[in-house]
Amino acid sequence: MDIVSALKNLLNDGERVSTNPAILEQHSKDLTYHEPHAPDVVVFPQSTIEVSQILQLAHQHRIPVVPFGMGTSLEGHVIPVRGGISLDMSRMNKMVELRPEDFLVRVQPGMTREQLNQKLKKHGLFFPVDPGADASLGGMAATNASGTNAVRYGGMKDQVLGLEVVLAGGRIIRTGSMAVKSAAGYQLTNLFIGSEGTLGVITELTLKLSAIPEAVVAARAVFDDIGQAGQAAAEMISSGLAIGRIELVDAYTIRAVNQYKQTDYTEQPTLFLEFSGRPASVEEDVQLAKEMTRHNGAKAWEEERDSLRRARLWEARHQAALAIIARSPGKKHMVTDVCVPISVLPEAIVQARSEIERHQLEAAILGHVGDGNFHVAFCFDPDHPDERNKALAVNEAVVNFALAHGGTCTGEHGIGLGKIKYLEVQYGPAVEVMAALKQTLDPRHILNPGKIIRIGM
Repeated sequence: MDIVSALKNLLNDGERVSTNPAILEQHSKDLTYHEPHAPDVVVFPQSTIEVSQILQLAHQHRIPVVPFGMGTSLEGHVIPVRGGISLDMSRMNKMVELRPEDFLVRVQPGMTREQLNQKLKKHGLFFPVDPGADASLGGMAATNASGTNAVRYGGMKDQVLGLEVVLAGGRIIRTGSMAVKSAAGYQLTNLFIGSEGTLGVITELTLKLSAIPEAVVAARAVFDDIGQAGQAAAEMISSGLAIGRIELVDAYTIRAVNQYKQTDYTEQPTLFLEFSGRPASVEEDVQLAKEMTRHNGAKAWEEERDSLRRARLWEARHQAALAIIARSPGKKHMVTDVCVPISVLPEAIVQARSEIERHQLEAAILGHVGDGNFHVAFCFDPDHPDERNKALAVNEAVVNFALAHGGTCTGEHGIGLGKIKYLEVQYGPAVEVMAALKQTLDPRHILNPGKIIRIGM
């Protein structure tokens, strides 16, 4: 069967069915070290009905389908390892309905978080999940993304009230509702959040919104030692302070940012914090946090209240990934992602730095430490197996430490290609239940095959 001709006939629009080499190459990879693999064709649907028709065709002819948002994933989620169709959702990027009085919005999956927040600003609302990249909202739900605001607002699973999903055979279902809670039947919404496109294709999301805070203060605390920074973070969270963001950036990262942005931040481990809410309570929390950081060895503290100055203060964290990549041109980017109980966080960070030094690697430690989530980021030459093997060894040591101490192999990046074996270690026989769900919803294994679990691998 000529799948390209069939898709063009199906959509009655040849321009939205592409085999252009540049388009195929764009959809062959994400932002990391995983080996690219081009799809056979890229399709740009514009409606749920079109997605349904495409999946019916793919299901009938056993053609793999990999949903694609902005390509910002970090574990190979969007790489079509078995070819087939890359289903680019970027043209389904409309706001379907906004209900400010209910603090909710319905959007198509191709809308990005920044596009949404631009539309919400005039209503005094915002969508709080911030994974760093301007990712698509459908992709964020598919990977259960979180980010810098997670310590206060949680991740995607905490913000999604309902979904519209197209299943493998083309059937369209809706999960959840516009109510803030429900006890009606199986919680199917959460089944699809974090499923990475292996159980269905998300075509609409109903999302919770939050009010833009009345007052915001950003702060930066500098430490001599990364263990001190981790301990200060753990103490602040344990104390119950209402912190909006608390991010850790190590000296290597600050050095990379200074080189990348021509800035002059102090090149030592740093906590970036943000407090928001009513002015009086914010000021009280800022002072308490300042005392706690000093108690844990902070040598400098800086505060900003002006919005432009706050943005500059956060620059080192927001530019970290790009700065680390720019420091090693021509190399592949690899970033670990683990989450541990808050009480274990200081030890986990120190252990990670010890592993980096033991393997004589250049690597950065950074993360959303307010919820126990942190990353180790490396760049390595794919033509030098020794560099790659060292990076993989550090990654494994960091993950194994997290699992041994009650943590998880991924706090926000997902499983994709890179963490399948660690999911099996973490959950054991429970992975067989996941495989049974996959078999039930996608019996021909056409949806993002080769990801999360080993079926037909």
